[in-house]
Amino acid sequence: MYMRYFSRLYSAMAGPRPVVMSGPSGAGKSTLLKRLMKEYDSVFGFSVSHTTRNPRPGEVNGKDYHYVTREVMQQGIDNGEFIENAVFSGNMYGTSKAAVQDVQAKNLICILDIDMQGVRNIKKTDLNPIYITIQPPSMDILEKRLRDRKTESEESLQRRLHAAMVDMEISKEPGLFDIVIVNDNLEAAYDELKQALLEEITKVREISASS
Repeated sequence: MYMRYFSRLYSAMAGPRPVVMSGPSGAGKSTLLKRLMKEYDSVFGFSVSHTTRNPRPGEVNGKDYHYVTREVMQQGIDNGEFIENAVFSGNMYGTSKAAVQDVQAKNLICILDIDMQGVRNIKKTDLNPIYITIQPPSMDILEKRLRDRKTESEESLQRRLHAAMVDMEISKEPGLFDIVIVNDNLEAAYDELKQALLEEITKVREISASS
């Protein structure tokens, strides 16, 4: 029921299309997103997801994620407060309605950073976002990037690599994503990302200029 209600709510809300960003850990998605948000801070708004995992060094509650207990997260899901939710590496992740609505209320392009399970869930709604996936050039390069972080145990690293392999295969599914960006070169990948979003960026700037 809440899914249908939320879909109707979105249909009624005018404004720029949201952007769904996906891709395996280590593909460079976070780096590209941070750069995009810095260059266009008055255009994009980040939908802050909820998670039950612990913060990494430097991460801030309410900015990087809303860090909550499993009990709190499950209660929110049961109450219909989430558009999508998924379990990854034993931790729960999800995008709340409130997080998206907060961004859209400011007439900003809402960015949703979610995994493949979340992408499939949003496909069932009529949110109508632009679907973009950031992919690594190869598994070898991805593994090197993850090992260089030095933030994972070997067991955790292997889980991420397995998930990345599945992610890379699913991303090839026709029609799942509007744009597939292979991040072999950060500058080239960033230019490709900007080009994909240029039309929506222009719309927001025109609305801002006329208000």
